[in-house]
Formats: sequence, structure tokens, C-alpha cells
Amino acid sequence: MTRNRLLLGFTLSVMGTGLFTGCERSPDKAPEAKPAAPAPVAEQAPAPKPTALDAAAVAKLASHFFQAPRNQAPLPDDTAEQVALGRMLFHEPRLSKNHDVSCNSCHGLDTFGVDNKALSEGHKKQKGSRNSPTVYNAAHYIAQFWDGRAATLEAQAEGPMMNPVEMAMPDAKRVEATLSSIPEYSTRFRTAFPKGGKPVTLANAARALAAFERTLTTPSRFDRFLAGEHVALSAQEQRGLEAFVTTGCTTCHNGPAVGGSSFQKLGLVEAYPALTDAGRFDATKNEDDRGYFRVPTLRNVEMTGPYLHDGSVKDLPTMVRLMGRYQLGRTLKDGEVDDLVAFLKSLTGELPPTERISAPPLPPSTKRTPKPDPS
Repeated sequence: MTRNRLLLGFTLSVMGTGLFTGCERSPDKAPEAKPAAPAPVAEQAPAPKPTALDAAAVAKLASHFFQAPRNQAPLPDDTAEQVALGRMLFHEPRLSKNHDVSCNSCHGLDTFGVDNKALSEGHKKQKGSRNSPTVYNAAHYIAQFWDGRAATLEAQAEGPMMNPVEMAMPDAKRVEATLSSIPEYSTRFRTAFPKGGKPVTLANAARALAAFERTLTTPSRFDRFLAGEHVALSAQEQRGLEAFVTTGCTTCHNGPAVGGSSFQKLGLVEAYPALTDAGRFDATKNEDDRGYFRVPTLRNVEMTGPYLHDGSVKDLPTMVRLMGRYQLGRTLKDGEVDDLVAFLKSLTGELPPTERISAPPLPPSTKRTPKPDPS
């Protein structure tokens, strides 16, 4: 299956200005010697507004968003059967101990891959310590989770199933026993993974989930702008883009996902107040990684609040001001914040069609299927 790309999955041409004509009207009767009066200028269609930036400036700004993260694991070739299975598993609550939590519970595909809560609820309504990041465009991250402890989407997919606060499955055997007890899943696993021995495994379930998640991309007006359609962004949005680059935001938020390509210290210029989360240190135990987090994507950021690893910031303008102060050492003016927020909103993309992200019909349990366990 052709790999999904955020910026290369569609072809766009530069928009031209085109020609416009005024509406024609039948003139009133007049002596034949008099020509018909021309249509009033006011009835002619207005010419398109000029862009705020010239082509050279646009190309320079756009260059920050094409480079993929270094050391990113290569994307495998996913099959249609793996993607279809992964979609089912993404919505499958029986992958949780009490059959009441699915991947979609915290990463709602119809709400831009999040649940818009500071901290999500898992098994027995327990809450974790970190905000659930969006699953959209996650294939372009250098690593998964806020601390980067999973190098790939496959490794990430296994984690929540076994996490006692999230889906709380006791072990891989319970996952495999649940899926094997359902005939349709056994058939679909054999079709999706025809090579090798036992097809129904935790590893293959994670592989299918990752294959599905690699299809979750959200092309936006910003992509059209990068592809040459410079009128896709308004003058204010282009000012915001220019400010985004010149103030240094692209130091962290760059590449196809506008983030996700590096680990950065929260409070780089000025210590971030009340920061207790050790960040990447939890994964590496390297003291130099304390307070570092994988940079989040800014795609769909308008729709994926609240913000930061702990979901402590509720609105986007406040988040922009905080990043200006603690990451860049700048007190941003109101006009700069307005322009930056306008640009960030241009990153809100189009969700995949409903038939691709809605919950599909799931096969029924059997007598062999482990029962829900609320303990």
C-alpha cells in the first residue's frame, strides 16, 4: 500500500487570477444613434486581493516544513487488510479489561484524535498523569508518547492495552485469548498476516493498529499554501506564518507535522513554573533529559486543547504567550499573538471521511471470550 504522506498525497497547481465579466443588462430604449451604456463598474467582480508575501519569501518560509525528522523509523508497507483490521481494533472495547475502554475513548477520531480533557479516564475511571495527544499525523513523529519511550506506532499501540490505569489488560495472553475467541477476528488476522505461524498475537494487533493510524492524516489550507496556492492563507495568516518563523517557533515546531520531530526542554529560556513531570528522564534515566518532552504537532492545534503534557492550559492565545515567554524569552504583543493564532488555525485540516473513521460493525463475543472484569 502506498505510504501516507502529509504533504505529498495530493497534487495542486498554483491558482491564477482568472478573468471576470460583469452581468449583462438589456438597455432602455434609446435613439439608434446612442450606444448602449456600459455596465456599471460596481457590478464587475472584484479582483482577488494580493498576497501578503512574494513568492521568494513564501519559499523561504515553507522550507521549514518539508524536512522529515532525523532518525525516524522507516514506514512499513501496510496492506488494506491490515488497515481494515486496525480500524476495528481501534474501536474495540474488548481490548480493555472491563470491555469499556477503546483507543477511540481517549483519541476520538471525530474530535481530531483527542477527548479535549486535561487527563483522560481509563479503567475504573482512573486518570493518568499526562494529556492524551492526538493520533492524527502521528506517523511523522520521531517517537511516540510525551517522553518518547516508544520508537514506533507499533510500540506505542501495545502500551495502553497493558497500562493498569488505561485499558488494564493483565498481559498479552489475555489480549490474544480475547481476539482468538472471536471467529471473525481469527479470520481477519490470518488474512492480514498470512506469513509466519500464529497470526493472532499482541504484536500483530499492534501492527494492525499502527497501519490504521498511518492513514490518519489531515490535509489543511496550509498544505495548499505550501504546494503553491498562496491565496489559501489570508494576509493575516501569512503574517502569522512569518512571525512564527522569525520569532523562532520553527526551532521546535518544524517538519511535515509542524512538530513531533525533536525533544525540547519545557522552560528553555526561563524555568517553567511548578514543573514536576520529569519528562523524557522517565524513559531514559539520563539526567540531561529531565524536563524534556517530545514536541507536539501543531496540526489541528485549534481543536486539540487543553494544552501541554498535563493539559493545564485551556486556550490557544494563552499557550502562545507562554511559549513566547518560557521558550523564546519574548513578551509577545497582542497583535503578534493575534497573527500567530490566526496562522495556527490555518493548520486545522480535513478529517478523513466518516466511513473511514467511524466505528465499524464489531463481531460478537462467544462463550470462550473472557468476561468483562471491573476489578
